[in-house]
Amino acid sequence: MEYPKFTQEHKSLMAKYLTKDVFESLKDKQTENGFTILDVVNSGVQNPDSGIGAYAGDKESYTTFGEFFDPIIKEYHGFTKEDTHQTNLNPDDLQAVNPDPDNEFIVSTRIRVGRNLDKFPLGPAISDTQRKEIQTTVTDALNSLNGEFKGQYYSLDDLSDEDRDTLIKDHFLFKEGDRFLETAGLNRNWPKNRGIFHNTDKTFLVWVNEEDQLRIISMQKGGDIKEVFTRLINAIKHLEKTMAFSFSKHLGYITSCPTNLGTAMRASVHIAVPKLAEDMDRFKEITDKYHLQIRGTDGEHSKSTGGVYDISNKRRLGVTEVQCVQDMYDGVVELIKIEKSL
Repeated sequence: MEYPKFTQEHKSLMAKYLTKDVFESLKDKQTENGFTILDVVNSGVQNPDSGIGAYAGDKESYTTFGEFFDPIIKEYHGFTKEDTHQTNLNPDDLQAVNPDPDNEFIVSTRIRVGRNLDKFPLGPAISDTQRKEIQTTVTDALNSLNGEFKGQYYSLDDLSDEDRDTLIKDHFLFKEGDRFLETAGLNRNWPKNRGIFHNTDKTFLVWVNEEDQLRIISMQKGGDIKEVFTRLINAIKHLEKTMAFSFSKHLGYITSCPTNLGTAMRASVHIAVPKLAEDMDRFKEITDKYHLQIRGTDGEHSKSTGGVYDISNKRRLGVTEVQCVQDMYDGVVELIKIEKSL
């Protein structure tokens, strides 16, 4: 096993922290799933423009290769190996009256979490047989849901053209992963044993075997953030009755990408702030104050359409789920206040 060749273009946290000494210390180790340090860093080695450049193959990766992962997690999350993650899934603790009851600014609200099943490897190390077993377990749980969660599962293997067109039109259908996920091993056997579930009202959605084994999503038009959060938590509670999710006291919910550790939550709104957007420095000053991220209308690396931006929480590890959503809510209240004043 040879030390990877890095160029001046390699600016990722992986390239920063995979020193020759760290590599020598870890090169002979592997997890019980056979995942090695070269597997962990392959995406970042192949893609010099990566931001992080490292993916875990299983829960064990974070301890077996802790000498490498710990400083990355510390720099990205401000979270040390001595810290303990706290979780709070109680919607009653969220202070969030609808900040836009007349729907003047908030187009839609969407909150999602990533989850992976305990006792299984993560996506980069999983076999197709294991992925099939996960799909069966998850779809059995989803098909047993009733009330507002009752819906239908669509397997990517056998989607009809009509269903595919409908899911694309609703912005539900996830595509094959990009080159970063490809080189992390997450696109293997595409599209086998992957799919999408949504309820009748299209306010509750689950992606199965995308980057994480489950992406659980609550969404709706308008700005009732608390209602969206409450639906998500209720769905998680239902699913936890039949499935155990991978979790550690130190890192919270375990995900393949270290940026999602902790709550694995992204709480976001699409919000129209065309006047404020003319002064991006001020816009960014507000979002930075509330630990928020600005994206274009269609997400990361996209541009805004009609002054509409995707605003979401930046912090995930070392803060609770309620804090993640509260950050987003408080920031949105401030953005609306400033937009009204301009």
